Amino acid sequence: MTTSSWLTSAGLVILGYLFGSISPSVFLGRAFKGIDVRKVGSGNAGTTNAFRALGVKLGVAVLVGDLVKGVVPVVVARLVLHEHHPVVIVMVAFGCILGHNYSIFLRGKGVATGAGAALALMPVPMAIVVGIFVFLLLVVRIVSIASIAATIMYPVMAAVFQRPLAYIVGACVMAAVVLWAHRGNFRRLWNRQEPRVKFFWNTAENGGPRPGAESAAGGPPGSPPGDPGAAAG
Repeated sequence: MTTSSWLTSAGLVILGYLFGSISPSVFLGRAFKGIDVRKVGSGNAGTTNAFRALGVKLGVAVLVGDLVKGVVPVVVARLVLHEHHPVVIVMVAFGCILGHNYSIFLRGKGVATGAGAALALMPVPMAIVVGIFVFLLLVVRIVSIASIAATIMYPVMAAVFQRPLAYIVGACVMAAVVLWAHRGNFRRLWNRQEPRVKFFWNTAENGGPRPGAESAAGGPPGSPPGDPGAAAG
């Protein structure tokens, strides 16, 4: 690679990190609800906590925003590099996740942003992974289980579809980062303390939620408001 190519590659990776560092949940929460999502629920700036703290409409907006900030830098990198440097493209995708997870302003788990980057990197394998996520979420109603399973399946699908080696390795690294961010969820799953999602068809079951079944923060019985263990995202 020439000096110009190195500079272009570095700039694209930095672009990925900066895009990843943008937080739709913090911006939308403050603009429309006067809420800082980092100070409610799990204290996480990710999509799951945004749904709980801001409601469905703003939660969907946050989800779309988190996906877009993963898609845009990777698409730009693919257009600029013309697929000639797959390692750099993977680094851009990784930069998006690092920006979301390790921004100096925020903390998150990188699921939605990672999904956006993964979708731009490998659309067909990622479409299958999204299908796995949705299926598990509908069946078990626990976001973290669906997220963890989908994260594990991403590098598997990359290998099944025989993507370039750099993409497969990158998928493994991105999956490892997202799984590490879910270490608290693993503990809560082991202790059977992870809350379930309530879809509209679940609220009518047995006359609605049982009193005391969950705390106001969405966690297990006895969880104090704002307990970090109360939310998955």
